[in-house]
Amino acid sequence: QVQLVESGGGLVRPGESLNLSCRASGSVVSLNTIHWYHQAPGQGRELVATLTNRNTTTYADSVKGRFSVSKDNGKLTAFLQMNDLKPEDTGVYSCRVTVKTSPTSAAYATYWGQGTQVTVSS
Repeated sequence: QVQLVESGGGLVRPGESLNLSCRASGSVVSLNTIHWYHQAPGQGRELVATLTNRNTTTYADSVKGRFSVSKDNGKLTAFLQMNDLKPEDTGVYSCRVTVKTSPTSAAYATYWGQGTQVTVSS
């Protein structure tokens, strides 16, 4: 069984930064592809950042230049560094991670974190 636990959300003022974490535990060998989603109040879930297993990144236009996605396989943790936060960044951020579950075979599975609340307000 694999679990993803998110942390790092909170209440910040516009222009400040947060660094979200998404830590995997259980039967995980390594992190493969990382996706971070944002769900604003009353709206649907939006993909804001992706890190592939080839270390290529893509970002939604709304966060490009401000957010950065990364991972540390030694810690089985994915990160979303969020700089210059704006009120419209408020919402729940969720990670979706594809993990390698076996050291001896190409076995992969995808899991969701529980979400963490980010509120940007003056």
